[in-house]
Amino acid sequence: MLQQKEAKTCLFCDKPIKGRSDKKFCDDYCRVAYNNALRAIANTQMRDVNNALSKNRRILEDLLPAGKETSKTTQEKLLQKGFLFKYITHLSVNKSGNTCYYCYDYGYLPLDKDWYLIVRRKEE
Repeated sequence: MLQQKEAKTCLFCDKPIKGRSDKKFCDDYCRVAYNNALRAIANTQMRDVNNALSKNRRILEDLLPAGKETSKTTQEKLLQKGFLFKYITHLSVNKSGNTCYYCYDYGYLPLDKDWYLIVRRKEE
């Protein structure tokens, strides 16, 4: 008795596949669309985090006057501008043991009573 081969279908559109036995997609469009769909959730999450980091950086940059090395601001002012404290790129501990939180090249150092020191990282 001859075994009847099951017709393979495209993983994206379910159309029958013709050609090699190990093919998974009917054409390049379906292959690309399938892989883009797999990565869509991760790409969306990364884009959202990068947008939040960029916004935080922009806020810190706006609060630091041109030509100045440091500036002070309040937590309320940062929050009013939409600053999200949970998004940072890295930390730095200064010689005094204080932790500075950075969004790329701009950072903030918590001071007393909801005040923050805004700093720009120096070029090395």
